[in-house]
Amino acid sequence: MKDDRNHPLRDSHQDREAASHTPDTPQTRAPAYKLAYDDLDFMCRDELRPVRLQLELLKPELMMQEYGVESTVVLFGGARIPEPAKKDDARTKTLADLSKFYDEAREFARLLTLRSKVNNHRENVVVTGGGPGVMEAGNRGAEDAGGVSIGLNIVLPHEQAPNEYVTPDLCFNFHYFAIRKMHFLMRAEAIAIFPGGFGTLDELFESLTLIQTGRMKKVPILLFGRDFWTKIVNWEALSDAGTISAEDLELFKFVETAQEAVDAIDNWPSREARDELPGR
Repeated sequence: MKDDRNHPLRDSHQDREAASHTPDTPQTRAPAYKLAYDDLDFMCRDELRPVRLQLELLKPELMMQEYGVESTVVLFGGARIPEPAKKDDARTKTLADLSKFYDEAREFARLLTLRSKVNNHRENVVVTGGGPGVMEAGNRGAEDAGGVSIGLNIVLPHEQAPNEYVTPDLCFNFHYFAIRKMHFLMRAEAIAIFPGGFGTLDELFESLTLIQTGRMKKVPILLFGRDFWTKIVNWEALSDAGTISAEDLELFKFVETAQEAVDAIDNWPSREARDELPGR
């Protein structure tokens, strides 16, 4: 991270280094003597949660700014969906059948990254959760195109390690789901959602809610796999019941292939209106 100090005062790195060479005494060994910002036990106290939230928002924000990322295309989807070559290892037949979406996610990311390379990876950079399954496919497709991609990983009991295709300088790790989801959507120009589980559903419905309530500008939301999504969610029933408006069903579009998704983004009904919006 850049150091843009323009003042003559001693910086925190220098004091951190100096403090590591202080004489070993009962006083210097006491927890109270540690520099506050260099004391992990202190930083993890419950009272410091607001500070940790701020740090988790700031670190990826500053590093993506420094890298030059201006906008993204988000890929959400299941960590358990295998690539087709490994579908025989899937725990269910349904997962094996859904493996085709690994290839579609990979191709979708490849096509987008070819575009992103034209503007030096500043716009429409692919971002995933950085894990396995569909997330891996997205980062892998960006690498296929010779480009970069972002991974927003999170510490979980399982499936938390970043996949090998995330660009290392854009591979982030989170403790707070809420801050992670903010980073997914803060630069989003489109959102592609592949079959998945609770986490994918959470990401889908939060995105729809933010757009429905006007808390986020309208961007294309693409649901890969009509059969999957209409089986697990009765969208029409929500409209018929009046719990959502009929117009809300136009906030998203079903697609089956990567090229269909790219075409949908290019021809999204509100695209001109979105392009006229002032920058964030």
